[in-house]
Amino acid sequence: MIKCVYPGSFDPVTSGHLDIIRRAAAMFDDVTVAVLVNKNKKPAFSVEQRMDFISRSTADLPGVHVDCFSGLLVDYMKNKNANLVIRGLRAISDFEYEYQMAAMNAKLAKNVETIFLMTDINHSFLSSSMVKELVYHGGDITGLVPDAIKDDVINKYRR
Repeated sequence: MIKCVYPGSFDPVTSGHLDIIRRAAAMFDDVTVAVLVNKNKKPAFSVEQRMDFISRSTADLPGVHVDCFSGLLVDYMKNKNANLVIRGLRAISDFEYEYQMAAMNAKLAKNVETIFLMTDINHSFLSSSMVKELVYHGGDITGLVPDAIKDDVINKYRR
């Protein structure tokens, strides 16, 4: 069985992320969505909230698990006995950064491979930062985040 990991901050998980998760789950039996804990960043949502958002949004997907990690992705992969990283690409500008990360991971762990999935064209403009900015200014985020978490995201900024 191939075990793969889709790492990210998911602050919050978007419909674009969910599209990548769904497609990865259709290709692989075991997909772990791993929320990065980065002490140098101030996320809008706690790790626990982000994990809950992902769990609720993927409840209908067999083989999808949610976890968190800090430190190097390759160390997390080794601990989970996983060797395939899933990354989504929205545009060419994403590729340069993602390619560098994939190359570094391959240097650090020879058995770690990265697969890039192109984001659905309907989500190519979407980012977590954009969702937060939009909801902060009262914009409609329908379709930009999974329905299961939409009210939670709105309530964070419209209290």
